[in-house]
Amino acid sequence: MAEYYAKSNNSLNFEVTNDDKLIGTLSYKNWFKFNAIIDIAAYKSYQVEPKGFWGTTIELKDGEKVLLKFRMNWNGEIIVQTYFDGVKESYVFKHRGIFKESFVLTDKIGSELVIMKPNFKWNLMGNEYQMITSDTFENLSNKEVLMMTSLHCANYYMSMMSAAIV
Repeated sequence: MAEYYAKSNNSLNFEVTNDDKLIGTLSYKNWFKFNAIIDIAAYKSYQVEPKGFWGTTIELKDGEKVLLKFRMNWNGEIIVQTYFDGVKESYVFKHRGIFKESFVLTDKIGSELVIMKPNFKWNLMGNEYQMITSDTFENLSNKEVLMMTSLHCANYYMSMMSAAIV
């Protein structure tokens, strides 16, 4: 089990740290698009881009190679599919609670891998997150990419829900 923090200095850029060590950054191009860049601790950069006519499927790419994609289903859960090392895995990212709000990433059998607790920052008009991971998650070979994608999913969820309210 480990504890990570995602902090934003301007609501467009997030830094994820563990014990003050930078794990990665998530940078959005602007507020109204889901395009982003994920940098993993200065050694790898990935592009995040919406696909399809409505842009409802989001892909994470290494160059032209799709490593991961996600989309929100009819009940508000986000289905994440990874293709690391040619192996397809599925995860579910979902919102839970109203008063003790959090997000959770589970594997295909429902085991909790990451619990994310948002903390709204009025001065930034955005969220920061505390992320607690399971031992199973810590042993995943691509955990940093999956963690940064989970952060994108949380922001995506918040954006989609606020758009539904307006």
